[in-house]
Amino acid sequence: MIRLDILKKIEALQELNNDQLVKIQNISQVVEFTDGNRLFREGDAAEQVWFVVEGQVDLRFEMPDRRKTSTDHTVSSVDVPRFSVAQVLGWSCFVPPYKMRLSAYCVSPKCKIVRIDRESLLSLFEADTSMGYLFISYLIKVVGYRFHQFQDEFAKNMGEDIMSGW
Repeated sequence: MIRLDILKKIEALQELNNDQLVKIQNISQVVEFTDGNRLFREGDAAEQVWFVVEGQVDLRFEMPDRRKTSTDHTVSSVDVPRFSVAQVLGWSCFVPPYKMRLSAYCVSPKCKIVRIDRESLLSLFEADTSMGYLFISYLIKVVGYRFHQFQDEFAKNMGEDIMSGW
């Protein structure tokens, strides 16, 4: 079973009380990946929310011609040094059509991830709406931040294309 101190490092859960955290503890799982491992692929069914507790994960677009993706295709990085605040991935599990929008790759020697099943989490939220409100409020901030990151990356790439066309 996952330790409560690990859950307390997850920013999305920091507003929850100990009773709420124990409920989440019962539906959480810790998994580890190593450098180069893919956590999930763009287009996969989004059935879990993921939290990077330790390590660095790159979010990338997959190449349409099935070429291997590289750091050049990275849209965003989640870098969580040891003992820092964990960051969320896989929020697509709460948004139809419930498909991963990007692929995630471990790009550090080790990535420690906490995964929580969407359906189990939604059941907790139905029973405790304040828990659901706090969690979803946090996710809205993350979605907004990631959207701005994407806009910045897109603008940078457009600028490079314009400059190389001169």
